[in-house]
Amino acid sequence: MQKVYLDNAATTQVRDEVISRMQEALAQYYGNPSSTHSFGRSAKTAVEQARKTIAKTLNAQASEIIFTSGGTEADNMILRCSVRDLGVETIITSKIEHHAVLHTVEELEKEYGINVWYVNLDEWGNPDLDHLETLLKKDDSKKLVSLMHVNNEIGNITDIAAVGELCKENNALFHSDTVQSIGHYPWDVQAVNIDFMTAAAHKFHGPKGIGFAFIRKNSGLKPLIVGGAQERGFRAGTEPFHNIVGLEEAFIKAYEHLEEETKTVRELKEYFVDKVLKEVPGAVCNGLSGDLDKSTYTLVNVRLPFDKQKSLMLLFHLDMKGIACSKGSACQSGSDQGSHVLSEILSGEELEKPSLRFSFSMYNTKEELDYAVEVLREFANS
Repeated sequence: MQKVYLDNAATTQVRDEVISRMQEALAQYYGNPSSTHSFGRSAKTAVEQARKTIAKTLNAQASEIIFTSGGTEADNMILRCSVRDLGVETIITSKIEHHAVLHTVEELEKEYGINVWYVNLDEWGNPDLDHLETLLKKDDSKKLVSLMHVNNEIGNITDIAAVGELCKENNALFHSDTVQSIGHYPWDVQAVNIDFMTAAAHKFHGPKGIGFAFIRKNSGLKPLIVGGAQERGFRAGTEPFHNIVGLEEAFIKAYEHLEEETKTVRELKEYFVDKVLKEVPGAVCNGLSGDLDKSTYTLVNVRLPFDKQKSLMLLFHLDMKGIACSKGSACQSGSDQGSHVLSEILSGEELEKPSLRFSFSMYNTKEELDYAVEVLREFANS
């Protein structure tokens, strides 16, 4: 049976170079990075080099990069500590953020009694920047805006620069979940007014269980996890050295090959969108996910013209045919609830139809896409 992996927004295949680097780390550099002997110093040196590598590419300072277990921890840490340590009284976000943000904000509302305001979305799922400005000027409470750069389900790209300027003009903090963005787009944190960002290695061909937070220097945030002096005292716990060097290797390769791999993946998305809309009559792209200029080149969210009964078998059928894709975020795949993102932009009738997210990487081929579309076409006609 042919195997076709089209769920790269959930996680990506680890690069061979990353695996080799991690194997070397596990076999040879097994000292605790916090130990003062030579074994520990060797590991510590590599951890700090990884920090510098990331910082240089983002045009940040090394002290502004904090390693975490991934994007979810980083989002939680930034949002919670902003309320606890910086006196944030109001968080402005949107209803189509990742649940790492939405659920954290809901908990903070219960625990601290903060205000949570949701910016309006247009019909495509983009935040209304005029409404955002209205919310920022609504009162004098200390505010933090949390809007993701690239939506993980429909791929919309938020105008981060414009949001940052609005925050600056209104003396608000700005946090962005950039998990679907880091490793796929160039970044310069000095060119954008942003206080906090988050990343996860497994979204750009690195290992799972490691990511980082960008926290602007002198932010005032204090540790969420205590118990040791690791990460300059900001995050206690023995550093997962092998994961950190794996993250660094994936990060280096992502930006070394960014232009060519962006071109390759963009062409794959364009090919898939054209083919699926032709071969499966009635198929449409949700949000702006079919627009190569207004959505990320890495994914498309397709609504298919199947009735409810037939829809129940769709993902199972694709899986049996060796095709991996998803109906939304992998983080909520265990839930039988529909996509909270699509619920904000589709009508009740449209939500009755099945929607699937197909996401691509440089490891995919046009032949694989041909096979996936053919399986969908056959299912439509069965």
